[in-house]
Amino acid sequence: MRRGAVIPAAMVGLAGLSACSPQSALSPAGDEAERIALLSWSLFAGAAVILSLVLAALGAAIWGPARIRRVLSGDGLIRWGGTVFPVVTLSVLLGYGLWLMRETIAVPTPPELRIDVTGEQWWWRIAYHREGAAPVSEANEIRIPVGRDIEFTLRSNDVIHSFWVPSLGGKLDMIPGRTNRLRLKADRPGVYRGQCAEYCGGPHALMALEIVAVPQAEFDAWLAAADQRGRPAEGRLVRGEQLFLSAGCGACHAVRGTQAAGVVGPDLSRVGGRRFLGAATVPHTPENLAGFIINPQTVKPGALMPPFAIFSAEEISALTSHLGSLR
Repeated sequence: MRRGAVIPAAMVGLAGLSACSPQSALSPAGDEAERIALLSWSLFAGAAVILSLVLAALGAAIWGPARIRRVLSGDGLIRWGGTVFPVVTLSVLLGYGLWLMRETIAVPTPPELRIDVTGEQWWWRIAYHREGAAPVSEANEIRIPVGRDIEFTLRSNDVIHSFWVPSLGGKLDMIPGRTNRLRLKADRPGVYRGQCAEYCGGPHALMALEIVAVPQAEFDAWLAAADQRGRPAEGRLVRGEQLFLSAGCGACHAVRGTQAAGVVGPDLSRVGGRRFLGAATVPHTPENLAGFIINPQTVKPGALMPPFAIFSAEEISALTSHLGSLR
């Protein structure tokens, strides 16, 4: 392949690979995301038409007959094509963008569910609000009922983060000392990946999350199960819980129904049911969980959790079994 063709071929290949990402603003699964996708496609189509017209005019100005070249070099084209057309086009786009912003931010009715999301370095603190009951704390994975209007209350405890789930809607910054609100709704069941979209230092690129949209009945059962905490019956799980508490893990992490009540790190009450570890950094497997406990830097460089290379192979196996049972 000639050198001049390598770069265009590479660009085409990279563009094709971009469709393999689980995050896509062009695969909407909610009302707000559909409006944003329509705006994106409109901008793309308009840009393609304008580029085609410019290239056609350029070709005519270079290779066209003298009569066409005289027309293209006149003041009329500059006046209409260089002033009137851009003003009209940009005004239409600005008007549509302002309307879209109003529709996105408007909150005409009370939400059907409110979820607090707090940005931490570098993970997500989640709290579900319930009528007549204490909030349910989770981390890094959000479950919502399909077809319900969800209000996300966005905050930050340290630096500026940005909450963005492309398939469900636009992004909104999370600013220390300020509370922002975002309404989202999933039209169909599925798993929608999100990402912190504001550089927040360290492993910013590894600060992701998942929103799992499920039918209402399944969501209700999942939320109600948060109050049910059975004691581990099997010896291996009992041993794992004892190690968790004696090693001081409960000073940073909380597990409902136990003495572990830490608030520094993610809530681990139902960590066994999460698909990923480390804010969607690696799949949740016993091997990855063990690696994260022994040396978090090998799994998520920059993570604030210290290494715990103090456990024997038998102890780390019991500890991961215990954590995997927390659902």
